[in-house]
Amino acid sequence: MDINSINIEEIVKQVLSGMTGNAPVSGAAPAAAAGSVPKTAHVAVLTEKEHFEIREYPIPPVGDDDILVKVEGCGVCGTDAHEFKRDPFGLIPVVLGHEGTGEIVAMGKNVKTDTAGNPVKLGDKIVTCMIFKDDPEITMFDLNKKNVGGADVYGLLPDDDVHLNGWFSDYIFIRGGSFGSTFFNVSDLDFDSRMLIEPCAVLVHAVERAKTTNILRFNSRVAVQGCGPIGLICIAVLRTMGIENIVAVDGNEKRLEFARRMGANATVNFKDFPGGVEALAGGVKAAFKGHLADFAFQCTGNPVAHANIYKFIRNGGGLCELGFFINGGDATINPHFDICSKEITTVGSWVYTLRDYATTFDFLRRAKGIGLPMSDLITDRFPLSEINEALKTNLAMTGLKIAVVNK
Repeated sequence: MDINSINIEEIVKQVLSGMTGNAPVSGAAPAAAAGSVPKTAHVAVLTEKEHFEIREYPIPPVGDDDILVKVEGCGVCGTDAHEFKRDPFGLIPVVLGHEGTGEIVAMGKNVKTDTAGNPVKLGDKIVTCMIFKDDPEITMFDLNKKNVGGADVYGLLPDDDVHLNGWFSDYIFIRGGSFGSTFFNVSDLDFDSRMLIEPCAVLVHAVERAKTTNILRFNSRVAVQGCGPIGLICIAVLRTMGIENIVAVDGNEKRLEFARRMGANATVNFKDFPGGVEALAGGVKAAFKGHLADFAFQCTGNPVAHANIYKFIRNGGGLCELGFFINGGDATINPHFDICSKEITTVGSWVYTLRDYATTFDFLRRAKGIGLPMSDLITDRFPLSEINEALKTNLAMTGLKIAVVNK
């Protein structure tokens, strides 16, 4: 063959196509880009309270149903901070991080679609949801009767011989088959939005729970107590639904300013009301121009805040309690004055359903479309090597959303 007759450029394109996964792959070998996957991965292991150690482990072989993901970044959740400080779940040693996202760099031949049935390929960006190996009744389309609070999650798994079990690493190994992993293709979302999916799903679920009371409406007066990341995202979800009469309550003026950027039309700083809860309730009423709230969301995890919030709500109003993600202690209320005589309808909210997770993708697109500053929630970004500083920053509450970023 005359070498001059060969289209060298076309040959190069074909070779590159094969390396990036666009060429067919035969047999049981994982569809991995040749040479793109290292033999080892760096993982942040919580080896004792308040101390991560960066360790290097071999990357396991990718089976027919498995996925290997190169981690781009992961948000720091309050749950991570609780585990870092106190190990309430008794998991040490453990690889944390469950708000992560990254790129598929290797996948087994049986992996064709994500949990929602959308096709996936090498190079796609994904997030994980819950692990249902112990509860197969929960599915993507189960009418939302049950949340995923009883399931496992990558980032809170006991350490084992795989090790790559959390998103605080540079690679995470998503196990297939009967392990029960769920994951979603989110390639159409920007990087920051992908890191915010998990906490946003918590609020999408909370608002869906609130809607079951038939009290939360377009024209409702809504109080949101607590303007950390959860409360701020709550405001954002309400705004994307068209609810505009929102009063945010917190003791941090910078967070209250951010609440206004997220869509709250009035704010109340509880530090301005040293006279107690009745005075604070009067401040909320004044912010609503002489009315109490039709509905309230309690997002702080503080028992005193829970006890106070009933005073912000009108007779016949509603409350969604979502602040107590772990045991935060007991709250003291007066059942007659706080609930019965006012006929308050209360719902609790914890975690989310699989369908809420998918709904969250639409929420993030909508939030970006109307100009809400979602990316600005991520105030601090640390490399994996500085993960201890990242967790300490979260505990210090000097920023809003903290992230560990590999990009």
